[in-house]
Amino acid sequence: MAEQYPTLTQTAVAATALKVLLWPAYRSTDFEVHRNWLAITHSLPLKDWYYEKTSEWTLDYPPFFAYFEWLISQAARYADPAMLHVKNLGYGSWQTVNFQRVTVILTESVLIYALYLFIQSSPAASKRQSHAAALSILLSPGLLIIDHIHFQYNGFLYGILILSIVLARKPSGLLASGVVFAALLCLKHIYLYLAPAYFVYLLRTYCLGPRSVFDIRIANCSKLGLAIGLVGGLAFGPFVYYGQMPQVLSRLFPFSRGLCHAYWAPNVWAMYSFSDRVLIYAAPYLKLPINQDAVNSVTRGLVGDTSFAVLPDVSPRMTFILTLAAQIPALAKLFFQPTWDNFVATLTLCGYASFLFGWHVHEKAILLVIIPSSLLALKDRRYLGAFRPLAVSGHVSLFPLLFTAMESPVKVVYTILWLVVFLLAFDRLAPASEKPRVFLLDRFSLLYIAVAIPLIAYCSLVHQLLFGAKFEFLPLMFISSYSAVGVVGSWIGFLVVFFTS
Repeated sequence: MAEQYPTLTQTAVAATALKVLLWPAYRSTDFEVHRNWLAITHSLPLKDWYYEKTSEWTLDYPPFFAYFEWLISQAARYADPAMLHVKNLGYGSWQTVNFQRVTVILTESVLIYALYLFIQSSPAASKRQSHAAALSILLSPGLLIIDHIHFQYNGFLYGILILSIVLARKPSGLLASGVVFAALLCLKHIYLYLAPAYFVYLLRTYCLGPRSVFDIRIANCSKLGLAIGLVGGLAFGPFVYYGQMPQVLSRLFPFSRGLCHAYWAPNVWAMYSFSDRVLIYAAPYLKLPINQDAVNSVTRGLVGDTSFAVLPDVSPRMTFILTLAAQIPALAKLFFQPTWDNFVATLTLCGYASFLFGWHVHEKAILLVIIPSSLLALKDRRYLGAFRPLAVSGHVSLFPLLFTAMESPVKVVYTILWLVVFLLAFDRLAPASEKPRVFLLDRFSLLYIAVAIPLIAYCSLVHQLLFGAKFEFLPLMFISSYSAVGVVGSWIGFLVVFFTS
């Protein structure tokens, strides 16, 4: 088959040029977080890494990411040794900025390679669709905003995730897929939410025979268990040796944080919080009791306070039960129908469940849904119908991450351009589905997208003109609530498509 244009390489070169131009742009506290981690891993012995607290941005990622930071720090000393001093808080020389920006771009090569393998492993009949999906991920506004302006390493991490997914496409790659995913968990533990799908798929396709679930492949079980155990040992072994596992785990799972993040992630709890705010005004008419402490809290909604004025408070246990309950139906279907498409769909639904019902969810975690969903968006028009509102809501929900005037045109123009180009291209490339589309879901998708432009205009410009510095949380609440409706709507649409396919 003839090569598709633009090629992945051409697109990567053009995207890199844009990312270099963004080096002087706004950078969030995450930039200082990673600079501090470079300093910790370079300047201190390993046994002190998870105890160091000179900065409030303590090391709270798993050990493989700490080793990754240590590796980068070996080159950082040649760029600017001062960035590697633990007490040099808030340090941001131009050498430091450029060095850290470069590391994000270079490590994103893992994503490019994984997308290349995804295209190559696709059936000939769906090469064009896979190529378009790969370009949409590579040029994702989410990755541009979070990694190359705000500052993180999501391109690198999602590249490893996609590599693991692609390896699972063939029986010969199942063991490697499990090992790569285990390594990913030791880099960033947010991917634990996807682990149930990997467990079920590898159990069914690698550890059990194809004809009977009672046909246990002892050799395969042993190889998988030993390989994953080796990965875990390499990551956590040194900290087990020093007797530091309780300290490491306390850093990785800080349940003392509130239900909602600083900016409400667009999930069920954002809608729950919004409903609570509305009920404060309706409570006197409905004779409902009000928690005055929650009403009077000036920081409520801004720092993740879990107190609700009218509705019942939510516990971490409740969010865990809801997340698990939302994942179980998809996991059951995957167990009985362990195809690669069902595996990717279940990964998507596990991502949805964790994002919608999880505890202290960050808005950036929406990529946990968008990335795997993108791999299936062009399977047929029904899957595309579920993807559209997700693409809009997921990317618009990231806008509050960039609140400075200089970056506002970049995030708005780039995101709208991406949505127009790729949603139109996807509409042309998506094949007809074998089963009828759902009329209401299609209409919801069109109506939802139509509302996006006036909402973006109001939150980006009109609100400031009308109210100035007043009601600064109002645009955030509008974007979060609007995006939550889109994510929930796309989740319902994806569920309908998945369980009727």
